[in-house]
Amino acid sequence: MKEFTVGRNDAGQRLDRFVGKAVPLLPESLLQKYIRIKRIKVNGKGAKRDSRLNAGDVLQLYINDEFFEKPREENSYLKVGTPKINIVYEDENILLADKKPGVLCHSAGVWDYNTLIANIQAYLAQKGEWRPKEENSFAPALCNRIDRNTGGIVIAAKNAESLRILNDKIKDREIEKIYLCAVNGRPKPAQGRLENYLFKDAEKNQVYVKAKSEPGAKTAVTEYRVIKSQGKLSLVECRLLTGRTHQIRVQMAHAGWPLLGDGKYGSERFNKDFGEKGQALYSYKLRFEFPTDAGILNYLRGKEFKVDKVDFAEKYFGVETLEF
Repeated sequence: MKEFTVGRNDAGQRLDRFVGKAVPLLPESLLQKYIRIKRIKVNGKGAKRDSRLNAGDVLQLYINDEFFEKPREENSYLKVGTPKINIVYEDENILLADKKPGVLCHSAGVWDYNTLIANIQAYLAQKGEWRPKEENSFAPALCNRIDRNTGGIVIAAKNAESLRILNDKIKDREIEKIYLCAVNGRPKPAQGRLENYLFKDAEKNQVYVKAKSEPGAKTAVTEYRVIKSQGKLSLVECRLLTGRTHQIRVQMAHAGWPLLGDGKYGSERFNKDFGEKGQALYSYKLRFEFPTDAGILNYLRGKEFKVDKVDFAEKYFGVETLEF
């Protein structure tokens, strides 16, 4: 149990607002529950959530110690009362999540509990598969990341051995990721290969296409095929043979078919016409190739997983079932 004495500057606040600031890791759902069942008291008595506090009031909080920790990414899962995850596949070793556009994989410098990893860790902790207090060092972790405004399948490892194996397989390109994108125009030929060199300006977080090799530029290869064209747009499937930053976005734009909604490499006027502010790009399918030994994950060899739907494919092309 911890006690707080309300100072003059905090007087007049609602009880739930005060506790929410004093214990930032406490989920809103638990905060309201603890007030209701009187695990949060004012001057030794239960109180309503909208009770106004007075200077000198003493709050008794019967709350677990971990909720009083300083908020950081490692404990963000504590703040998640009801995890929000779109699970594509799950077993005892891994979890595949369909990350929606707008969701961060990890916090971006500022503490944020609305991240994919925080929700996955909260989900596994609440179901008892991960016990943070009993773990010496491991925490469920993401094996791949997807940009905030891009959607798609993200792999989470539930144990250290799976994390080690998957990191090696991703590094050795033994896991294939297949993307869908909506582009401006009708690519010709309808099926082809984009190959050039990409140079990343780290300060601007901008990638540039180079016609020939030069210091800092890396080879980039993307195979594509048009699934469907409608009006000014085409739905295109892309396979990455290399994994460079913004590879699909910058190569398609350089070829003359910028992604719909891409504010960095696309057309501002075109995006405005459609009212799109985030790139129409989705890592919709994932295949575990595993040509070499995968240890405890050998059972995944040859298995393929995909998301149920991609919003822009349905919205602009009427594609509800992703069977290509």
